[in-house]
Amino acid sequence: MQFKKPDLDARRRRLQGALTIEDLRTIAKRRTPKAAFDYTDGAAEGELSLMRARRAFRDVEFHPEVLRDVSNVDTSREVLGGPMAMPFAIAPTGFTRLMQTEGETAGAGAAGAAGIPFTLSTLGTTSIEDVKKANPNGRNWFQLYVMNQREISYGLVERAAAAGFDTLQFTVDTPVAGARLRDKRNGFSIPPQLTVGTIVNAIPRPWWWIDFLTTPKLEFASLSTTGGTVGELLNAAMDPSISYDDLDIIRGMWPGKIVVKGVQSVTDAKQLVDRGVDGIILSNHGGRQLDRAPIPFHLLPAVVREVGEDTEIGLDTGIMNGADIVASVALGARFTLIGRAYLYGLMAGGRAGVDRTIEILSTEIVRTMQLLGAHSLDELEPKHVTQLERLVPRPRG
Repeated sequence: MQFKKPDLDARRRRLQGALTIEDLRTIAKRRTPKAAFDYTDGAAEGELSLMRARRAFRDVEFHPEVLRDVSNVDTSREVLGGPMAMPFAIAPTGFTRLMQTEGETAGAGAAGAAGIPFTLSTLGTTSIEDVKKANPNGRNWFQLYVMNQREISYGLVERAAAAGFDTLQFTVDTPVAGARLRDKRNGFSIPPQLTVGTIVNAIPRPWWWIDFLTTPKLEFASLSTTGGTVGELLNAAMDPSISYDDLDIIRGMWPGKIVVKGVQSVTDAKQLVDRGVDGIILSNHGGRQLDRAPIPFHLLPAVVREVGEDTEIGLDTGIMNGADIVASVALGARFTLIGRAYLYGLMAGGRAGVDRTIEILSTEIVRTMQLLGAHSLDELEPKHVTQLERLVPRPRG
């Protein structure tokens, strides 16, 4: 019997003790004020879309092939004209430095080190140029909202192109802000408002407030003012008149790959492919826009059948395990995006926490592929996955 040598580094100790993304979520909740944590963790209205998306991944049955030498497994592939070491990228997230002040810099640096892309949100809290500095040799993607003031969006497109970002995510599921009730109940605003409740909640988390108050103030890539609730800021930034004409204009401006994020039907997927986009991302915005929206993972097989040979298909919403990513790839996704999983790691331990998120997911991907008997991502096929059903539509009429 040997005694384990104690680790005096508290952050490293807690991160190494996290074996799953859910473990990181638990640490993040303990270390982050309620309003900031709930902004990350929550979804729209009754949060049914998020719950259903996560449940859809849990309702997967795998079908392994045995007696296959899986000593070496290749998790890499080319996506949208460039390499990815793993079939997932970091998703765009808004107000990221509010979760933990290293914010997008931690995400971009971790992504670059792991050989996966990092996506900066229009509502990010680190500039396009500083993300490039944090990830100078890796792949950077930019997520674009088409705002009321079109010139702001056009300027962001030009800056991202000048900084060498290789892919633009044109987001189409936010004509208006979803009703994020946790934020309303918490009085969550940018900048944070100090109330009796927030002060009481901060008492057991002094490190977060010290960090927040002693680092550079929050700045946004596209908003000239940062006052108001999150919903008010989103409504000021979004434009319900967004149309295919806007897509055509942005596509004409952008020199790299353009993918449309927020696709939720086969019909829209086909129309977008017919208009020549380089890819689509099946997403309901992490359940943060329309509650009861379609489940992207359930939609995936039908979209792959219709347009999978003509375009590259990505998927997000609900991913909490590397097995979720493997199942998505097996059903035809070229890549996936992780949002909350990345932020849980960030809140749990800054850059080291993001590294831990990537490490956990990567280990789960490799192990799942080995147990399925797949040597490479291209060997993952629909035969490996059954989507078990709980929500079956009733016949109409």
